Amino acid sequence: MHEQHQGGCHCGRVRYQFSGALVDIAHCHCSICRRVSGGLVTTWITLPRSAFAWVAGTPAQYESSPTCVRYFCSNCGAHLALVTQLSAESIDVTIATLDHPELAPVDRHIWVESRLPWLHLDEQLPEEAGEAL
Repeated sequence: MHEQHQGGCHCGRVRYQFSGALVDIAHCHCSICRRVSGGLVTTWITLPRSAFAWVAGTPAQYESSPTCVRYFCSNCGAHLALVTQLSAESIDVTIATLDHPELAPVDRHIWVESRLPWLHLDEQLPEEAGEAL
């Protein structure tokens, strides 16, 4: 039996669900995630696109780079997911938008070459200068 997880935006207009274990979770330190989220890091779970579905509403899309499309709620602005051509069979979902983010422990940091030098967060976790594919 597969684990089922659900989440959505702040206002509730856009909802998603996916099946699978809560693994492959990373704090992203890239400057693009900071700028589009307004946060210091964005924490993502990466999963197969085939395990993911939008179940309510249709998210707006923003092409944040030539290889990356980000999905967000056009009403409340919540950043929900992204798809990159670098890993076209997967989707990254923001942990903060899960209904139960407390169940999703982080296992590493990515794009640490862009980390803010004064930020100290989960320093015991492994780090990747960029993102390993």
